[in-house]
Amino acid sequence: MDSILNNIEQTFGGESLYKTPEEKAAHLLYFIIKDHPFTDGNKRIGSFLFLLYLKSQNFPIKFNENGLIALALLVAESNPNQKDILIRLIVNLLID
Repeated sequence: MDSILNNIEQTFGGESLYKTPEEKAAHLLYFIIKDHPFTDGNKRIGSFLFLLYLKSQNFPIKFNENGLIALALLVAESNPNQKDILIRLIVNLLID
């Protein structure tokens, strides 16, 4: 879990790899669901931490419960080759 949290704050050449709170939140959700740091409940924990991170950044929560469940299931069932597409989808859902 530490590596996931460190990953979203990662820098290269002094610049953050994930520059916006939306990108960081999207990667947090994706990494927790796909990397399975917990024995059970990765989708639930990932969704909770996703919302908690957004709240900590004073970001308005735009997801209802069903939307968040659908998003977590979409990430869980996705092909790892589609990571960038899913991250863009999540970021766009947050900005719109």
